[in-house]
Amino acid sequence: MASAEGRSRLAIGAAGAYVADMGSSEAAPPVRVSAVDTVHCDAGWRNYHFCKITTDEGIVGWSEYDEGFGSPGVSSVIDAVGGRVAGQSVFDHERIYTELFAATRPGAGSVVGQGLGAIENALLDAKAKALGVPVYTLLGGKLRDRIRVYWSHCGTWRIAYHRFYGNQITDLAGVEALGEEVRDSGFTALKTNIFTMWEGALRSWAPGFGRPWSPELNAEPMVLRGINDVLSAFRAGAGDDVDILLDLNFNFRTSGVLEVLRMLDDFDLFWLEYDNDSPEALRYIRDHSHTQIASLETLIGLPRFVPYFREQSVDVAIIDAVWNGTWQSMKIAASANAHEVSVAPHNFYGHLSTMMSAHFAAAVPHLRIMETDIDRLPWDDEIFTVAPEIVDGHLVLPDTPGWGTEPNEEAVAAYPPKVGPGFLVNRRP
Repeated sequence: MASAEGRSRLAIGAAGAYVADMGSSEAAPPVRVSAVDTVHCDAGWRNYHFCKITTDEGIVGWSEYDEGFGSPGVSSVIDAVGGRVAGQSVFDHERIYTELFAATRPGAGSVVGQGLGAIENALLDAKAKALGVPVYTLLGGKLRDRIRVYWSHCGTWRIAYHRFYGNQITDLAGVEALGEEVRDSGFTALKTNIFTMWEGALRSWAPGFGRPWSPELNAEPMVLRGINDVLSAFRAGAGDDVDILLDLNFNFRTSGVLEVLRMLDDFDLFWLEYDNDSPEALRYIRDHSHTQIASLETLIGLPRFVPYFREQSVDVAIIDAVWNGTWQSMKIAASANAHEVSVAPHNFYGHLSTMMSAHFAAAVPHLRIMETDIDRLPWDDEIFTVAPEIVDGHLVLPDTPGWGTEPNEEAVAAYPPKVGPGFLVNRRP
């Protein structure tokens, strides 16, 4: 039997912090939060936003969050509650989250929930770095080394935001060529949005977000024709072996979704993605669909998801771990699993968000597939220390401590944030 001298009482983690050994009677010294800050930079049509938690041990935890997708004020939430976090141990993220939730309970969810999620995610990064392990280890360990991803917003960025991403697409021939590019790049799935021909070019159709202004949300023949033509062009270019996903967002009412499903009944979609605030309406759609229904990406907090699970409203629950916090997202995923519902991350931000989502995806048994954007800004790889590695349509999971990437603050400072970008830009529709 080894002597006490022969057993390491304290192991030094990869990040340089002290870690309590399982055989030790001594606890690891706490790593306490000394500051909570927000960092921002230009991201083309939007901004990137980061939560930075500095500790008394010099360890820095990072997370990414968003303010351009209907969420103004997340930074204000982080600033407002950050004082409660200072002085607490990064190991106690569940206690911190519960305390912050209690303090903000009257306004729980939405922007407040996203602020709490950003803090939780930064705490997880700091804790994992202190222990010298990847975040997925804190979540129970990884179930997979490679994560199948789909090329998200395929065509969307090149049609709507080509001035930032390049490779402009204006017609169906461009869509078909992009389908070929997806296939030739080794991806096995792509997801696109709604486009239709008007004013002489393919244009995004997103009345659910007020672009264009069409509050009726009707499935007009022009829109249905656009959906069919774009999907057909993608199929022609990508071939039969690439799965195609369609995201309708909030752009139709229930009746319009049923019209889309009838039109595409023989198309063999991987899934139809659609957001609706009524669990009963989604269940009705699912009951009348031969295609898997994915939804729930905008929900925050386990209580919001439960009615959809009880109603069996979806085949795939899309969970935003950036918004909810990854630890809380694991609870949501566990509830989905208990109701025989698969999960998929909602992820359309920067490289840090992708790695955060990848750790979540690695740790859940019932993963369907993971979202990631392949069209990137020219400076994306510059402002993050490590870019995600994608091989043959799969993200290769790193084993470095924390999330595996973080913002490069010097590079971030070279791209100051813009005022009012994203879906909240100060212009009338």
